[in-house]
Amino acid sequence: MPSDPTSRPAAHSTATPLPDPLPAVTGYLGLLRNREFTGLYAGFTLTVAASTLSGFALGTLVDEQTGSPFLTAVSMYGATFATVLGALTLMSVADGGRPRRTVVLLQLASLAGVAAQAIPGLPLAVRFALLLLLGFFQSLGTGARLGLLSEVVPVSAYAPARSLMNITSGGTAILGYAAGTVLLRYAGPRGVFVIAACLTALGAAVVAATVREHSVRLTRRPGLRQTRRTNAELFSDPHRRVLLLALWVPNGLIVGCEALFISYDPGHAGTFLAAGSAGMLLGDLAVGRLLTAAARRRHASALRLLLAAPFLLFAVHPPAPVLAVAVFLASAGFAATLPLQEQLLEVTPEAIRGQVQGVESAGRMTWQGLGAAIAGGLAQCFGPGTAIALAAAASLAVTVLTRPSRRTRRDPSL
Repeated sequence: MPSDPTSRPAAHSTATPLPDPLPAVTGYLGLLRNREFTGLYAGFTLTVAASTLSGFALGTLVDEQTGSPFLTAVSMYGATFATVLGALTLMSVADGGRPRRTVVLLQLASLAGVAAQAIPGLPLAVRFALLLLLGFFQSLGTGARLGLLSEVVPVSAYAPARSLMNITSGGTAILGYAAGTVLLRYAGPRGVFVIAACLTALGAAVVAATVREHSVRLTRRPGLRQTRRTNAELFSDPHRRVLLLALWVPNGLIVGCEALFISYDPGHAGTFLAAGSAGMLLGDLAVGRLLTAAARRRHASALRLLLAAPFLLFAVHPPAPVLAVAVFLASAGFAATLPLQEQLLEVTPEAIRGQVQGVESAGRMTWQGLGAAIAGGLAQCFGPGTAIALAAAASLAVTVLTRPSRRTRRDPSL
């Protein structure tokens, strides 16, 4: 496999699985014995904790000041709108020559944005502008981090590594929402933003101290032209386009449902969010650790159906405990991303895996922002409960339309 994706025509560029560069890794404990993975993992965990706290604080602040479901939803997931800018402009930095330094610098840029949210009396327009700036830096940081991940763990351990990070993300979000509820009561939004900034700084320090520099990368200089060239190669393949559609749209619409929890029931919003994080944790644990790669692929469509169907209950307004259970069960369906991400990695040339994974993550996050905006707009017209059900129905429709029988025969196991 060539180290430079431009060394052969993009239309014929495919990826062939390579032998594992490191000894086989079995289980999560084996992964954690890898010092570099542990550093990436710890830095990621701290970043998720900071993002959870700051998002919950900002959503609560906007809801209190405006009472608008649309603005509240956008404030919680507004940073995702800017991720598409990173994917379209500078995502090639994810495959640059010094990825460790790139991750640390982008983390520090995010730190500045989170810390600025703690400034008292900041106008809402400025807060939303900071969200967009954060989304841009976070999208580039995610691409660089995932590019490093595909280098510091063996190919066979990639899915378990992503599974462990997703599980930790769910667990950290549960603790973050629980802690955020308490911290908001005693420290207020400003205090929560300060704590989030400290966690962001700690995450950057951990990566800097534990991950070595991987400099054997593209020889071409990252930038706008290289980003466009690689993106053109990515979207020229119909199989990759279908994978990206399946990864982006159903998930984004369900995140839009979650963005309405505060507007639907402020008293139980934290419970719903925590239940969703717990369900995601369980799903990723079961799918990433207990199922084989073949089994993960067979169950991908069923998991995406599970992701949306329980949210239809919000249309009939059952008791809060029933909805919490429904959200818990539905969120296990987020684990469908694991087999889809595996397949995307398999059909991606090694030299551009960082950028392609960054584009996938940025598109997924952008659709989360679009989902929040769509659901928030529906809530303005029909109320939060009906809007959640409509967004869930749309997610189901997209999943059905991208079932295996409608896909290219290039990989019938999808």
